[in-house]
Amino acid sequence: MHAKNRIPSSGHSTPSPPASPLRSPRYRHGRKSGRFSPFQPGRTIAHRLAWLLLSVLLRRQGIFLFAPLIYISGMLLYMGTVSFDVVPVIKHRPAPGSVYRSPQLYEKLKIDMNADNSSADAISTIWKNSYKGGEWRPCVNKSFEGLPESNGYIYVEANGGLNQQRTSICNAVAVAGYLNATLLIPNFHFHSIWRDPSKFKDIYDEDYFIGALKNDVRVVNKIPEYIMERFDNNLTNVYNFRIKAWSSIQYYKDVVLPKLLEEKIIRISPFANRLSFDAPPAVQRLRCLANYEALRFSSPILSLGETLVARMKELSANSGGKYVSVHLRFEEDMVAFSCCVFDGGEQEKEDMKKARERGWKGKFTKPGRVIRPGAIRINGKCPLTPLEVLLVAL
Repeated sequence: MHAKNRIPSSGHSTPSPPASPLRSPRYRHGRKSGRFSPFQPGRTIAHRLAWLLLSVLLRRQGIFLFAPLIYISGMLLYMGTVSFDVVPVIKHRPAPGSVYRSPQLYEKLKIDMNADNSSADAISTIWKNSYKGGEWRPCVNKSFEGLPESNGYIYVEANGGLNQQRTSICNAVAVAGYLNATLLIPNFHFHSIWRDPSKFKDIYDEDYFIGALKNDVRVVNKIPEYIMERFDNNLTNVYNFRIKAWSSIQYYKDVVLPKLLEEKIIRISPFANRLSFDAPPAVQRLRCLANYEALRFSSPILSLGETLVARMKELSANSGGKYVSVHLRFEEDMVAFSCCVFDGGEQEKEDMKKARERGWKGKFTKPGRVIRPGAIRINGKCPLTPLEVLLVAL
């Protein structure tokens, strides 16, 4: 054997490479008669094309390249048949109780209400006994102890309608009792809407009010002369506290009491909703005492009320013990202030918006103020309509 050299020597030629071996007869004739031949007899053109494509892919191993492309192409063709302009509509369903639906409720209950055959005796016995039996008892006990020396006089000016004025009176009693002060009979503002010149004694029994509170809070209808001389006998010259709404009773103790001890008389105006509902039991007791015991309507109003009650009892006895009591306070300014929405549509919303701006300029449009009528209705803070009063009465 001759040694092989990669670099040929001079005068010698490179040996020729060996000849390629002959192919096996099986593969040499495979294109015409092999098992992958698409031209076997009995096959359709579709079968032949499929076998031809498959054989090409298998031989060239292109399946790994074309399979993902075929899949992506198929998905694109499928997605192309779907319109992207169609956006699913999500319907917002308001929370239960957030929408005024009393007219619809009335229609559902109307048949049952007309068919009601409750006896007059059942109606008349509703209020005879309290819950779980027994008799009705007052929840506020009167005090029989004497009062210490007064720290001074408090004069409040109640604003708003009858309901706000009554709340102001109860709050004034509570503040005066907590600060051990003497309360001057509250004065009522001559409201720009009501334009009612009535004084305390025109609506309530003033003497009864003073006597009912004598063991808990001193109440007078006049400031002593020696004190008024310091202010030229004019209460508007008295130092006035501008207290924020819903202030705590602790604020009165920390801020108002020192000034009261210094001046011996202070004025708080306006005084509607100037005391928080969250107060100690002793303060709540004075509120209840004023509202349920001390405040009694004046004789003309009391007489008229008794006449109305007697008339309702008499007429209801002739109609199965049924009668309707309507709250006449459902009017524009109250509905606007409540921020509730009824069934008046967009026109109602616009009218109430204008009414709020007329009566309380800027109060409801302050930055960050968000009005949620649905939440207000769920919380039970919407005034009853005459229809709703009817539903409750029946």
